[in-house]
Amino acid sequence: LFCCSLTMALVSFQEFLDFFPQLTQDLISELQPLFEMPQYAVDYLQKLCDYNVPGGKLNRGLTVPHALQAIKGRELTLEERKDAIILGWGIEWLQAYFLVADDLMDQSKMRRGQPCWYQCEKPIEGSNGETIGVIASNDSFIIESMIYRIFKKYFRSRDFYVDLLDLFHEVSYQTQLGQLLDLTSQPSVAKKNLDLFTEETYKRIVKYKTAFYSFYMPVALAMMLAGIYTEDALNTARAILLPMGEYFQIQDDFLDCYGTYEQIGKIGRDIEENKCSWLVVQALKRVTPEQRQILEDNYAHEEVECVARVKQLYQELGIEAIFHAYEEESYQQLKSLIDSAENVPKAAFEGLLSKIYKRKL
Repeated sequence: LFCCSLTMALVSFQEFLDFFPQLTQDLISELQPLFEMPQYAVDYLQKLCDYNVPGGKLNRGLTVPHALQAIKGRELTLEERKDAIILGWGIEWLQAYFLVADDLMDQSKMRRGQPCWYQCEKPIEGSNGETIGVIASNDSFIIESMIYRIFKKYFRSRDFYVDLLDLFHEVSYQTQLGQLLDLTSQPSVAKKNLDLFTEETYKRIVKYKTAFYSFYMPVALAMMLAGIYTEDALNTARAILLPMGEYFQIQDDFLDCYGTYEQIGKIGRDIEENKCSWLVVQALKRVTPEQRQILEDNYAHEEVECVARVKQLYQELGIEAIFHAYEEESYQQLKSLIDSAENVPKAAFEGLLSKIYKRKL
């Protein structure tokens, strides 16, 4: 929980989720009068939103009202709750945009316990069982554009509107650059080069692909609503939240390998997909020449035996214990960063850290 008085009601998961139909209705209701969309396209876009936007844990979106309440140090007014919830949903729409595109690029199978959007049957009468396929690429663009339709409706007259748009464009660009780094960490699909999996490369990918939009953005939005969106305060926030995002992604990499389908809602495929994962980076720092050859022979292969051999090597190297030691050390470092922060409300960062410490999903 965020570090607020227990007598102050935080925005709950259900309260946040209950606002989703209003935002989709705002979007869907303008498709015919403003954009001449036929009914089948309206139905398609309704399904696009319902299937892809609200299905996750909603932690990024919920962080906005929770962080705002921590900054304010009091229960939010109805208007403050509404503003924070809408901005939180902006992040969830952004997340959906990234995931629909990412799953298509990675050819992933499952996401949040259901088939990836591109693998679903086209939600159009007469599709004869054809899947959405590469149409998902355009669908991801539409999801992104929807963010700015929502913001135009609710925030166009607000003083922070330009800053809001600038933040979303900036963070989107940073995340896209991170995705590029991730997808090109191995220049050749046919021939892998494990020498490219360095700690420096890994940290850069995580910073841009995950940390900005998952950790910096929600708190920055809360700071915007609280009227403390200054350069000094944002610099302090970044200094705390980007390392926190790295901490989160390393947990994610660990769960990709060791988490169950029931835990994480997907089948981990970092080994098969030749990902620059924290686990392989740590393994490469510790392997003997013989163990290095095992990685060369088995990493980035689809065969079950190859994946099992990589995981066995991780066990031999003690990667699980190395992760747990890293997790505790990083937690203490993040607490120290928060404690030394001077020009930002510490409660917002403490609450976020408490949410992810030793998480299992």
